[in-house]
Amino acid sequence: MSYKRDLVLKTFNNEETDRAPIGFWYHFAKDETVPLTDELVKINYNGHLKFCKDVEPDFLKIMSDGFFHYPGVASEPVTCAADLKKIKSGKPETLAWIDRQIDMVKKVASQYGKDMVTLYNVFSPASYLTFATENLSFKNITRFYEEDPEALKNALLTIAEDVKILADRAIREAGVDGIYFSVGCYDGISREEYQRIIEPSELAVLEVANAANDCNMIHICGYAGRKNDLTTFKDYPVKAVNWATVVEGIPLEEGRKIFGNRAVAGGFANTTDGVLYSGTEEQIKAETKRILSAAGSRGVILGADCTIPRGTPTSHIQWVREAAEEFGKG
Repeated sequence: MSYKRDLVLKTFNNEETDRAPIGFWYHFAKDETVPLTDELVKINYNGHLKFCKDVEPDFLKIMSDGFFHYPGVASEPVTCAADLKKIKSGKPETLAWIDRQIDMVKKVASQYGKDMVTLYNVFSPASYLTFATENLSFKNITRFYEEDPEALKNALLTIAEDVKILADRAIREAGVDGIYFSVGCYDGISREEYQRIIEPSELAVLEVANAANDCNMIHICGYAGRKNDLTTFKDYPVKAVNWATVVEGIPLEEGRKIFGNRAVAGGFANTTDGVLYSGTEEQIKAETKRILSAAGSRGVILGADCTIPRGTPTSHIQWVREAAEEFGKG
């Protein structure tokens, strides 16, 4: 087994390692949410090749740029809860959408899977529904809940049928080790109601992913300052958890307590005013060692709140790795 695969798998299992691995990523397309085109798939694939050459990451999160738009919805955006009944799973265009992802993911995983752990970015059914709504707003999920919570629950379970296929095929067929599963809370929906309405669709996907291979991570998204109750996800069956430590104000060492001392990923802000993007070598290395001093290096992957800015200098990521190595020797 390669050093990097062994390093990350041991970290996922909370075993001792000589240093904490690093895991950062960014979008390769200028706008990852635009509808899918052949050119966008090409940009995404080539972006992974360049990223791995430049950054030499310890593990690779394969990006799904261009695949945000779930085809199971009607041709027009979903505007109200009544539209949710139009969502159908197993549509030919949805299966083709999955096929194209599997083809791209397989090409990337075949390049790097022997050398490092690979995870494919898969969104929760609620996130795919968000991308299919007017203005791509998270607030739309809250509105649908207020209009008809049962219709929302059923729609998410319907979408989950297709997401389950995507997750299963990504692992079994495309060859990734697991999925990086993006979830998140919604304003106005309590923890209890989230668990009743939204959680069943997410657990359905994770059940399938874990049956294929239990090397899966959840990402609790803090996009655009989105706040989350991390306890909502404390019992999700995954090996590792990534959340927005800076946005939530919950550092890795505190989050580990919430998630039963499972492996965690993060620590750095993902904004242009964060130290990873704008700091000097001295500042970035000092922050790396501060994070590790507080959280420890066992079961910790150094990463960010979410996708880092596209213009983040490669050297800044290398400084994090160097600081982790120095900390491990310390």
